[in-house]
Amino acid sequence: MTLVQLEYIVAVDTYRSFVNAAEKCFVTQPTLSMQIQKLEEFLNVKIFDRSKHPVIPTEIGSQIIDQARIVLQENKKIKEIISSQQQDIVGELRIGIIPTIAPYLLPKVIAAMLEKYPDLKLLIWEYTTEDIINHLKNGVIDCGILATPLVEPNITETPLYYETFVSYISKNSKLYKKKALDADDLEDENIWLLNEGHCMRTQVLNICRNTKNNRLQALTYNTGSVETLIRMVDVNDGATLLPELALAELSAKQLNKVRYFKTPEPVREISLVTHKNFIKKRMLNAFREEILAIIPKQMKQRKKKEIIGL
Repeated sequence: MTLVQLEYIVAVDTYRSFVNAAEKCFVTQPTLSMQIQKLEEFLNVKIFDRSKHPVIPTEIGSQIIDQARIVLQENKKIKEIISSQQQDIVGELRIGIIPTIAPYLLPKVIAAMLEKYPDLKLLIWEYTTEDIINHLKNGVIDCGILATPLVEPNITETPLYYETFVSYISKNSKLYKKKALDADDLEDENIWLLNEGHCMRTQVLNICRNTKNNRLQALTYNTGSVETLIRMVDVNDGATLLPELALAELSAKQLNKVRYFKTPEPVREISLVTHKNFIKKRMLNAFREEILAIIPKQMKQRKKKEIIGL
């Protein structure tokens, strides 16, 4: 039994495909299949049910794969021990981030990271919260940036900042003349929402939970883009809710449509999350420092703000 064989069974479990797993492991599919077959013969068990599509592990195979992940993670710690003694930050950091944060946070952070740490390789994907959690557990990514709390026992959360939600109101709305809003003020508005699977959708619905708004589902439009929501209000009236960092992308004309909520303002807690066995701590600390360097001071504290759950 070899570490390479363990890597292969973890890859097949992650991607549920021998072909895709081989591609990710940079080997041919016959090579990967042969090594897994050798492992199965050595253990005298079937790790995968090859009759299923996509391929799935057997009951005992699932237990073996879980242990393989632990073995591989522990093996990586040896390299991390050596790396921790080096001054330079080198290696690969795999990051998952939700789409309602990525365009407003990452560009400046990435530029700073690449300039300061030229030997660091960043791999970044935009995922939903559910996908980030699953990929952390499966070892596909090293860390995630998303809204918390998650209430996940194997996930470590490090809060970064607290981002206020604001209303974006059409000029034709009766709310346009108001300087600040209560959630109840949205009762008679058509609210444009992100599609299912986005945590910000749930948070917006939670902000509106006390209203009697029957128009939230008047039209189903599936989008994962905050920019699309803004455009919908601009063209089709109604209202939507935006994260505070998105305001930096608005024109002066669009900023006139922004209305803050009265105290306590609804906010989302944004955190850096890792699996409890995460080992690339020096990379993570450098990444965290660059994020905090660009976040406005007032967003790093919770004063007079109410965290909206997921």
